[in-house]
Amino acid sequence: MNITDLQSKEFDEYYKRYIDKLTPELDLRAGFEIGKKNVIQFFETIPNDKLEYRYESEKWNIKEILQHLIDTERIFMYRCFRIARNDKTSLAGFDQNIYITPSGANNKSIDSLINEFKTVRDGSISFLNSIHNNDLEYIGNANGGDMSARAAAFTIIGHEIWHMDIINERYL
Repeated sequence: MNITDLQSKEFDEYYKRYIDKLTPELDLRAGFEIGKKNVIQFFETIPNDKLEYRYESEKWNIKEILQHLIDTERIFMYRCFRIARNDKTSLAGFDQNIYITPSGANNKSIDSLINEFKTVRDGSISFLNSIHNNDLEYIGNANGGDMSARAAAFTIIGHEIWHMDIINERYL
């Protein structure tokens, strides 16, 4: 299953900016493996003196962005899971900004954040490998809009690319 299988009716327009980061030939499951490698390599190469840098006072620092990627993957894989099980219950949105302070990202080492990312990603990969492509085509409701299970999963991959691009452009 690749991004060309995804139809625009399967996700809210807001998520298009993340999905557009993906190449048409990207296979969903392979994308999670490739993304895992890329995210780990990317964050491992960031100099320690940049990890708590903010390009503007109200913006997240790099450690907080990595924590945000982890938290967002948890939420979107939960959405993917519920929708892939054909659960039609409307799934709530979340305020990403209120997650940062209680996450304690700045009190964590980059190694512990990377390990947390690996653990979450391995769980996502395990789940995706346990279900059929047909299950990923189910459409549910997340944050007030239609979303397929596969759109929730593809959004995760595009979201991490989006943030790594921002880090490259504005932080490094």
